[in-house]
Amino acid sequence: MKKFALVGAAGYIAPRHMQAIKATGNNLVAALDPNDSVGIIDSHFPEADFFTEFERFDRHLDKLRRSNDDKKVDYVSICSPNYLHDSHMRFALRSGADAICEKPLVLNPWNIDGLLEIEKDTGKKVNTILQLRVHPAIIALREKVLKEKRASKHEVDLTYITSRGHWYFQSWKGDNKKSGGIATNIGVHFFDMLHFVFGELQDNRLHHRSDTRAAGYLEYENARVRWYLSVDVKDVPQAQLDVGQRTFRSITVDKEEIEFSGGFTDLHIRSYQEILSGRGFGLEENRTAIATVSAIRDAQPVGMQGDYHPFFNHHLA
Repeated sequence: MKKFALVGAAGYIAPRHMQAIKATGNNLVAALDPNDSVGIIDSHFPEADFFTEFERFDRHLDKLRRSNDDKKVDYVSICSPNYLHDSHMRFALRSGADAICEKPLVLNPWNIDGLLEIEKDTGKKVNTILQLRVHPAIIALREKVLKEKRASKHEVDLTYITSRGHWYFQSWKGDNKKSGGIATNIGVHFFDMLHFVFGELQDNRLHHRSDTRAAGYLEYENARVRWYLSVDVKDVPQAQLDVGQRTFRSITVDKEEIEFSGGFTDLHIRSYQEILSGRGFGLEENRTAIATVSAIRDAQPVGMQGDYHPFFNHHLA
């Protein structure tokens, strides 16, 4: 049984990590969050020690590490705000533990280089949650693409609308310096999936970027991709709104819908199983997606030019 600590226990994604730790037969021994709204811990690990101050959490993990090998923490799971991931991964490695970090791994590709150095210094490893890489439908699509020999590239449309309320823009997620902006915060795992399925990135153009929406064009070895991301409920198609849904997710390949909406709930468990078996995704696997969103963040939008997504309409012009 491996021992885990968790940073960011009050966040949205933390319960999935707790579930994955429990489902894989391991134990959460310590958790940290400056917000003490963490009653969810009782549903999984009521005996876990909890801290609201980083310094006390650091001291506790160090005490466990120095006591004996039976008590030291093996993994630190990181669910903190995006801009803190880099620092918390460094802390995990220097504490003698491997890290398991939520997406986005970091905000800029050069941060990966520093983490690689700390891996060398400590002998510990960074593992990342790239959950779509373990989704059966995405794995099947990748295998199909790799086997095919086509004269032309696949035509792909990626649409992801996950509406958020007013709270979103009052939280760190609405601060581009902390979240990296919409493409980083809600899109990075989709961009990783596109690279995973369709090969190396060859072109990256931005059509539109605002606080609530982003749209652009990406070209890979085996695909031309029009993408659209939004947190605005006005973008959810009427058919979904009529049945009470506030989210719309679609990937079409050559106008054929890829059904991958099911199976999302256990992807963190699958990710943990792979990590614990020594098959986790490391730092380098993240480089293309992080470089993609970093370039999107810095790019000047070109407007309605070239191959733009069909959702890019008069509302965004």
